[in-house]
Amino acid sequence: MAVWVLMSAFALSSCAVAVVGAGGAVGMGAAEERGFESSVDDAKIKGAISSAYVDNSLGLYHDITVDVIEGRVMLTGSVEKPETHDNAVKIAWQAAGVRQVYDEIQVTSEGGFKSGVNDTWIANKLRTQLMFNGDVKNINYIVEVENGVVYLFGIAQDQTELDHVIAAARDISDVKKVINHVVLKSDPRRNTQ
Repeated sequence: MAVWVLMSAFALSSCAVAVVGAGGAVGMGAAEERGFESSVDDAKIKGAISSAYVDNSLGLYHDITVDVIEGRVMLTGSVEKPETHDNAVKIAWQAAGVRQVYDEIQVTSEGGFKSGVNDTWIANKLRTQLMFNGDVKNINYIVEVENGVVYLFGIAQDQTELDHVIAAARDISDVKKVINHVVLKSDPRRNTQ
């Protein structure tokens, strides 16, 4: 079961790099700002949280997306009950290696199929724009969208690059808000020692 959860987590991730294929993973992990070892550590954290969500009777695995960069965890998605939200955050903090949790889980009954389709369109449009923007090292960014809110997570080379990413997100129609959890490459909080 745990292997399935780990593989599913990678497949569903917007940065499915970690340890899926030897050659591809080494190349992708090495190309990322966080490096290969950190990518592997993050995959373990994501796998542990995702596995705990599957084992939980509240259906957390289907409702919440887990992204991890350098031990920093970003939780996105939506749940209807505050206690479900609280449980999801508590589980995330219990995983070994977690340094910080960005709780972006929406407690709402809004959403549904139409909102999900629109969110997917926004996310794919932004990811595509970043991929073809020569001023952005897009491999260092994760984009999640929930109910029209764009969540940015990653490592920016500098403030100018980050400004390009935020501007691109804000310029997409139907984006209600942009939440930024990107740190700069030079940020001292990145020190994992």
